[in-house]
Amino acid sequence: MHMADSLLSGIVGSTMSAVSAGFIGWSVVKIKKDNLPEKKIPLMAVSGAFIFAAQMINFAIPGTGSSGHIGGGIMLAALLGSYPSLLTISAVLIIQSLFFADGGLLALGCNIFNLGVIPCLFVYPLLFKPFVKKKLSPVSISIASVIAVVAGLQLGAFCLVLQTYASGISQLPFGTFTLLMQPIHLAIGVFEGIITAAVLCFVYKMRPEILESSNAQTKNVVVAIAAAAILVGGLFSIFASEKPDGLEWAMEKTAGTTELEFIDTIVERADGIREATAIMPDYNFKSAGEEASAAGTSTAGLLGAGLTFALAGGTAFVISAVKKRKKRGC
Repeated sequence: MHMADSLLSGIVGSTMSAVSAGFIGWSVVKIKKDNLPEKKIPLMAVSGAFIFAAQMINFAIPGTGSSGHIGGGIMLAALLGSYPSLLTISAVLIIQSLFFADGGLLALGCNIFNLGVIPCLFVYPLLFKPFVKKKLSPVSISIASVIAVVAGLQLGAFCLVLQTYASGISQLPFGTFTLLMQPIHLAIGVFEGIITAAVLCFVYKMRPEILESSNAQTKNVVVAIAAAAILVGGLFSIFASEKPDGLEWAMEKTAGTTELEFIDTIVERADGIREATAIMPDYNFKSAGEEASAAGTSTAGLLGAGLTFALAGGTAFVISAVKKRKKRGC
């Protein structure tokens, strides 16, 4: 559900970038205030790397001709908490946009809001957390995962429609686009909910305290998630479905194309910057052109996971270090 720049006007894209930046800034403030445990820093790094790798795998949605991939917001929030998870998913989306041309640069604020702010700061604390707080168990985790992921994806998909409507994208009329976006992302949400439940139940069996306490020991889980990120990014990513994702499918059904024209010069310039920074557009070697290669996909998966690991982990480390320095200065 990564938006391209062509789905937005400059005003809407800039406004949403400011909104998402505000939520990210607020998250940094909250993390500093709440004292991010050092044990969470490696977990943020490997979780971000895993979500990057996992998002490369599109799973087919039976009977639709479409595919979907996990968003990862609820999974990250359950592992890290609301505020660290927003920073982590933001790191994933930034790396995808800048280096792999997945999601527009001007649209980055929308993508962070739809895939990060909504699930991490709203759905997780309002739906997932209260549900599992009553009794943490594999059953409650599974039910909460599906409900929360579906809710987050439905809200995110609807916000995307609102953003295109506010941008004046006439090729995507509000009613038709909504009626296509919501059902297909409902199906994707169910699949992602099941995947999220499986991962969280695995973590619960290894270290149940991770889902209960911010100060839990995470070493074994960090190693397991790191191994999964390498395996998924380097190997499983080459088996991803080539069918259009939910957004592309809805656009094709509505407008007859997934390639829309830019509606103003700000958007066009932003897209030009993104093309210049993309080192492996569409998760493959630039020299590959339209022909995808397994080696290129594997390389992109490992490189992207590594860059996300560095950005998410580095961000957490800097926040923690600044907090410690201020404490010593008091």
